[in-house]
Amino acid sequence: MNGKKTKRNSVLLVLAALIWGVAFVAQSEGDDAIGPYAFTSIRYLIGCIVLIPVIAFLDKTGNSPNKPKTKEQKKTQLIGGICCGICVAAASILQQVGLYLGTSAGKAGFLTACYIILVPIFGLLIKRKCGVNVWISVVIAVIGLYFLCIKGDFSINKSDSLVLLCSVIYALHILTIDHFVEKDADGVRLACIQFFVAAVIAFFPMLFVDLGGSLSALPEALKAAFSGKALVAILYTGVLSSGVAYTLQIVGQKDVNPTVASLLMSLESVFSVLGGWVILGDKLSLRELIGCGVMFCAIILSQIQFKKRTA
Repeated sequence: MNGKKTKRNSVLLVLAALIWGVAFVAQSEGDDAIGPYAFTSIRYLIGCIVLIPVIAFLDKTGNSPNKPKTKEQKKTQLIGGICCGICVAAASILQQVGLYLGTSAGKAGFLTACYIILVPIFGLLIKRKCGVNVWISVVIAVIGLYFLCIKGDFSINKSDSLVLLCSVIYALHILTIDHFVEKDADGVRLACIQFFVAAVIAFFPMLFVDLGGSLSALPEALKAAFSGKALVAILYTGVLSSGVAYTLQIVGQKDVNPTVASLLMSLESVFSVLGGWVILGDKLSLRELIGCGVMFCAIILSQIQFKKRTA
């Protein structure tokens, strides 16, 4: 792997985690205004629309080296986008419904980030191995996440189970992206297709649950989505959390081991707590400070390249 590219892409993944970390509050606001499925469908449709002019600009300026040209490349690009879109839709809906049914933002952050355990385990099944330091980092990160996110007794209820299942889907999403970027799929196109697919999938439960089975309720839902606090939430999650951050994830995962990528992206839990401290004036407890410190230690350890001993 190219060392400079790996470091640059690691920075992109951390930036994606930063954007996602601030998104938890926005997601809760959107849920309250229009319902979980409508919020999910609209945010991903916005993410798709945002990336269309970006793709056109990159093509025009010659900055799309992986632009599919042959029939086979276009087929790979489309299949990759559909597979990623199914994963994103399933994971997002599970997470949104979990938050909607009462899972706290802190617990949701912890349970979602459990993909850092699942990615290396699933990776073994497809022969994506990682070093001992990375495995140790995963264990340390889980401990840090527990200190950071869980307050009081830890128990799993129905809504928490949905968020935990969402972490399984996110683990599959990370490995799916890894598979298709290894095939040199264009990252921005992959993101755009996945958002369109996710928006379409979320539209059906939106129609029958949030809109009561009637399209006549759609104008009112759109009005609610693009007014008041919901407007900020939908634009943030649509443009930044979806259009920008997921694209950074897809581009950033190239030349980065998927387990290391999952560790870097798990920093969203740290950034969500720090964001509340900086933006909302929330107080940081000693337990949260310890969690942040442990998480950062895990990330640093995962980035250290240990040289193999030579005889």
